[in-house]
Amino acid sequence: MTDMLPKLFFVHFRPTSFVAEHGGRIVGFAIGFVSQTFPEEAYIHFVGVHPEFRKKGLARALYERLFAALRKRGCRTVRCVTSPVNQNSIAFHRRMGFSIEAGDRIVDGVPVVEGYDGKGEGRVLFYKCLDTGYN
Repeated sequence: MTDMLPKLFFVHFRPTSFVAEHGGRIVGFAIGFVSQTFPEEAYIHFVGVHPEFRKKGLARALYERLFAALRKRGCRTVRCVTSPVNQNSIAFHRRMGFSIEAGDRIVDGVPVVEGYDGKGEGRVLFYKCLDTGYN
């Protein structure tokens, strides 16, 4: 899994980049950052869990740790995207309390923003309001 993690995330986004280790090896990670454009928003850029460690709560624990770090930095909303064919990701984000933004079309019952990542690259856009203790 370490070949998937460019060092730049741990240099430039250290406060919001987390790894999970087991037996001295990385088995999961969650990389996020606070938006420079919208300081009360954050973006989850990259998440992965080794197949042997899936369905054990590791992704949820990584997300909760990331949410806590983002709240401490004043973020009120977190966003992320996935491919409309990634049904596991869509289901996971829904279980984590994310909502799906409106899209241009519906794919398998899910709103998709067409061309989000270029021609033919539609994406499902998620957002989640973080409970920051103030409104």
